[in-house]
Amino acid sequence: MSHDHAASAGGRNKERLLIVFALTSAVMLAEAAGGFFTHSLALLADAAHMLADAGALGLSLLAMRFAERPANQRKSYGYHRAEILAAFVNASILLLMSVLILIEAWERLRHPLEVMSGPMLGIAVVGLIVNLVGMRLLFHGAKESLNVKGAYLEVLSDALGSIGVIAAAAIMWRTRWYAADPIVSAAIGLFIVPRTWTLLKQAVHILMEGVPAHIDVNALEAAMKRVPNVCSVHDLHVWTITSGFDALSAHVDVDDPARGDRILADLRRVLKEEFEINHTTLQLEIVRCPEDTHS
Repeated sequence: MSHDHAASAGGRNKERLLIVFALTSAVMLAEAAGGFFTHSLALLADAAHMLADAGALGLSLLAMRFAERPANQRKSYGYHRAEILAAFVNASILLLMSVLILIEAWERLRHPLEVMSGPMLGIAVVGLIVNLVGMRLLFHGAKESLNVKGAYLEVLSDALGSIGVIAAAAIMWRTRWYAADPIVSAAIGLFIVPRTWTLLKQAVHILMEGVPAHIDVNALEAAMKRVPNVCSVHDLHVWTITSGFDALSAHVDVDDPARGDRILADLRRVLKEEFEINHTTLQLEIVRCPEDTHS
């Protein structure tokens, strides 16, 4: 069995994801070493956060590798759905990390710790620069792929973590007010949660084969019924295989079997041009249209 599916939106950004994965891993190692050197729990916590993100980015790359495998007898759509599974896992990890950040912030607020603010500030600035480079690399891909969007949110959360560490380090360096660290950390966690929750809902919606958010089923059905010789449409299903790859199946009642090929061509043109659906399975059924149906 063979289907000529277009490359997924996530796959088109694989090289950029690989670069971001390498940058994230490098910064994670630098922050871990810096955390031990400066006795900064904030840097160590951010390094742990980046370790989770590096693992999630690695999972995204692995999913893209699987998505490139061709369709076969047991997986007729190939492995495209692996990208959505990766996005689901990434969002789950980010939510968990956000909760851990909030818990750790509470503990640090109760028991503030003294750290070497100067070196901590320098390491955090380097981390922020690398995060901004990663965000720039993934910005456009995040608009078309849930998997890349998940990776983008991870890098964004890393950037917010670096900003939080910079702010806390600067305040502690100037005032020695060590409660700044947990307060900034809590703000970061609260910022991440709603955005990650949205990504998780989108991934679950696709896994449940829900209708793509940008498609109005009623408008789609009406457009199909406007095609000449189409009487009605039933058993209509629209779902997403992976980001940028929507599919549709439907039974279409028609009144002129001799024009079957023309009707199919017109239907596919409408679905492609008006709704950007390229993968369709249409079954024509011959009926007598009511008199008020166009012909």
